[in-house]
Amino acid sequence: MPETLAQDPAAEAAPRRPRGRPRKSAQHLDESGRRRELMEQAARLFLVKGYAATTTRDIAAAVGMHSGSPFYYFKSKSALLYAVMREGMEGALASQQQALDKLAPEADAHARLRALIRHHFDILLGPASGFIPVMLYEWRSLTAAQKKGVSQVKDTYEAAWMPALEALAAQGDLRASPAVARLFIFGALNWSVQWFRVRGSQTLDGLTEQALHLFAGKA
Repeated sequence: MPETLAQDPAAEAAPRRPRGRPRKSAQHLDESGRRRELMEQAARLFLVKGYAATTTRDIAAAVGMHSGSPFYYFKSKSALLYAVMREGMEGALASQQQALDKLAPEADAHARLRALIRHHFDILLGPASGFIPVMLYEWRSLTAAQKKGVSQVKDTYEAAWMPALEALAAQGDLRASPAVARLFIFGALNWSVQWFRVRGSQTLDGLTEQALHLFAGKA
């Protein structure tokens, strides 16, 4: 009769797998870092040169890789563009929630809108900015399926603004329809990538206060 698994000494001596997610290997961590570096340099080049004029050779050179190496991480330049936008929006969604979670439970609608505007300026104009300007300039370069994927995250990100806008409208501090006001607000904030200068006289905190006064000043 064949031996059963229970009778196999090797099977009995096999160590039990630890619970939880397995640890990432050093190689995996290194690959994750290289992937992130590729995305950051691609975003920078897409902004400087434009998506169409940027080659995978350009991106590889920017991170010190051979010209074909980016294809180990992304199937195509189009897939890399999509990752820049989609994963950028996912990161922004997570950090936006963190900004809201830091507010005191009694924070009013003005405080919530202030936190949302300040966070949005960070991802537009702060040290880690890049993916939203790419999204604004290169949206047309995405496929229909890619646009749908990015829009799902973008819509969730923008929906978090509605409770504050609706509360402001209810108390008379927002005189427009909240849904329409949201469109105007994002249009105005996003346009700041065209004129804001990091070394100018304006600060992101100062811009936040001016934007808040403009959009939700006392009636």
